[in-house]
Amino acid sequence: MNAAKYLLAMSMAVSSAWGADGKLMHCFYFTPIEAATQADWNEFRKATLDLPAKIPGLRRVWMGKLRAPFRQVTADREAVKRLGAGEKDVSATVNVRVREYGVCMEFDDEAALKAYAPHPAHKEWETVYGKVRQPGTMTFDILVE
Repeated sequence: MNAAKYLLAMSMAVSSAWGADGKLMHCFYFTPIEAATQADWNEFRKATLDLPAKIPGLRRVWMGKLRAPFRQVTADREAVKRLGAGEKDVSATVNVRVREYGVCMEFDDEAALKAYAPHPAHKEWETVYGKVRQPGTMTFDILVE
């Protein structure tokens, strides 16, 4: 198992196994829109860095280009279902998305993360974020001890 898949598997296992009494890192990878302008990226950077001042419980953010792009492979749902049911020889339509950028956000706790998505400042930020990324992200949360 490569390192990125291992990290994802471990973060998912940790998220479901531990309580969230401490800080939480909410991270996501995304695929950029090729047509995004430098002005779009500048606006995204400013809007992202401004979020902690606008959303209670959001402490810090980090963002940047991934050192190594993450290739996310998905297959059609029917094929995945058949594989899960134990079939050995399954044909599938497979898609690969290359995630090139990432953002991590430090929250006080899970309650702060839950309050983040419906917050008006998050809704405004999503408009700016939509100018630099293709729909869909790979998201994971890490409970910090």
